[in-house]
Amino acid sequence: MNYTFDTYTVESVTSGHPDKVCDQISDAILDACLVQDPLSRVAVECFGGHGLLMIGGEVTTNAQFDAEKIAQDVYRGIGYNDELEVITRIVRQSPDIAQGVDPGGAGDQGIMYGYACNETEEYLPKGVVLAHALAEGLEVLRTDGNQKWIRPDGKAQVTVVNDRVSAVLVSTQHVEDVDHAQIVQEVTEKLIVPVIGSRDNISILINPTGKFVIGGFAGDTGLTGRKLMVDTYGGLVPHGGGCFSGKDATKVDRSGAYMTRFVAKNIVANGYAKECLVSVAYAIGKVEPLMVRAIDESGNDLSTIVAENFDFRPATICERLTLDQPIFAQTAVYGHFGKEGLPWEEVISLSL
Repeated sequence: MNYTFDTYTVESVTSGHPDKVCDQISDAILDACLVQDPLSRVAVECFGGHGLLMIGGEVTTNAQFDAEKIAQDVYRGIGYNDELEVITRIVRQSPDIAQGVDPGGAGDQGIMYGYACNETEEYLPKGVVLAHALAEGLEVLRTDGNQKWIRPDGKAQVTVVNDRVSAVLVSTQHVEDVDHAQIVQEVTEKLIVPVIGSRDNISILINPTGKFVIGGFAGDTGLTGRKLMVDTYGGLVPHGGGCFSGKDATKVDRSGAYMTRFVAKNIVANGYAKECLVSVAYAIGKVEPLMVRAIDESGNDLSTIVAENFDFRPATICERLTLDQPIFAQTAVYGHFGKEGLPWEEVISLSL
């Protein structure tokens, strides 16, 4: 099956988007636990909106942490200064789950997918790479540039037709007294052209409603795990449905997805495929996966390569990818894949 599309659209969002605020808080709490106790089991999710943030979840850890302080620090660090009431409901993980996870079994059932292609140096589709670059670039303009009128909330969207960018959409929160014409000019010249390379024959839309002053939790609600496609492959390939942020590596929603990406990327990087889609399925409490499958762009089975080089047992994944380390805050914005330095992005030599 060929996952290279002639026409597709993908999006990314800034760190100030309400859903991403929640993701960052969830992963900051996870990292705070792992710093003190690498064996921490954490499942923490957030719901925020209109001055209120609710943090709920289950943990088993020796770490001491203040979830409210972590949340407030993340919120202020992003660039928001409004009042935020925080309510926490974090309890100990159910012993019914622990009895299956303790021997090395999966922390939940589910299906995970990983993908890679040779289209870009990130081994991701070009549109996915560009959408993240636009969203992150918008934040850089706000924090490091001279565009002080930019506020934290924002989105970017890229349409690709026959490998050419045909449309770019950027929506950025802004201060009240900036002119729309100034926004269009500066976003085009300082963001879109440097990232895309040109504006020729590209439809450009910037703040198409004409105004985006109210943003963040003041304008919308946010929820951990609601930007699954932004986190992964832009909706271009299947997704098992489980979110990543706020979950430790015993939760195969996260570790299984990272492992399938690791496998897919290395199959492509080693020249066994131009595109690779890997899928794995688990049963809660069971060590061995129910299924592991890998195919190339033509639907050819790559299972022999996978079986020879990779181990999908949850505890082994955690060890191979060093997922007991506090590395997750950096994944909570601009995608979990295609970034340098993450263990599941390492390229290794494969053998048959």
